[in-house]
Amino acid sequence: MLKHGILGLLNYHQFTGYEIMEVFRDSLRFFWNAQTSQIYRELQGLEQRKWVSKTVVPQKGKPDKNVYSITSQGKEELLKWLGNGDLGLTVNDPVLMKVFFMGERSPEENILYFQQVKEACQMFLNSLDPIPQYIETYSNLIDQKEKSLYWEMTVDYGRRNMKLLIDWAEDCIRKIENTQTLS
Repeated sequence: MLKHGILGLLNYHQFTGYEIMEVFRDSLRFFWNAQTSQIYRELQGLEQRKWVSKTVVPQKGKPDKNVYSITSQGKEELLKWLGNGDLGLTVNDPVLMKVFFMGERSPEENILYFQQVKEACQMFLNSLDPIPQYIETYSNLIDQKEKSLYWEMTVDYGRRNMKLLIDWAEDCIRKIENTQTLS
């Protein structure tokens, strides 16, 4: 999936590996984690597949800069991936796996866990606040403002998802507390 994310970015604009990492740090990290080493490894693979091309730009007093661009084959792969019918919905959720077995712990420990879920989700929700500015910056960079609508949709999804998880965690706490009062 990371390779398609990189192809998508290069479809908007040519970037160095470092610049791709910055875009991930500024915006995509809110729904897809990628380490610098993973990005560079993927770029090498994309270049081997001829989905991206690399231009070496000499620099004075610094190492040469590699600037990557999507090729027509890369664009074809990106469009194929976007239209393949796989919705990308996954069932594997470590939170739910953990919650399923929480009956082995005390109610107090589990209440604490759900409070931590709430706090983590609230922190994540707060971290989305600067994203509209990033969207505007990158939208101006690629000069294709109509595409930023879809970036805004990802932020909206993130906000809604975090709010849903906060509400769910609060409900779980209430259920545990109600069970304790019945005992």
